[in-house]
Amino acid sequence: MTRPLRQYDERVYSLDGILVFGLLFVCTCAYFKKVPRLKTWLLSEKKGVWGVFYKAAVIGTRLHAAVAIACVVMAFYVLFIK
Repeated sequence: MTRPLRQYDERVYSLDGILVFGLLFVCTCAYFKKVPRLKTWLLSEKKGVWGVFYKAAVIGTRLHAAVAIACVVMAFYVLFIK
């Protein structure tokens, strides 16, 4: 017995989940930048795959007000609207 194709047409990733992951990633890397041992271990590379952590930390540090507002808005959305 076969099912209609619509039942298999579910989205695996949602946009709000990707946004939450991105915000948490940026916030976590910005925190890592404040911890000396983690900074030298994780944020020493500025290019390549490991450079993503450094770039996220720079975004979180320079745009800390915008990231904080985005976190509050996303928390409100996840808790009350979704």
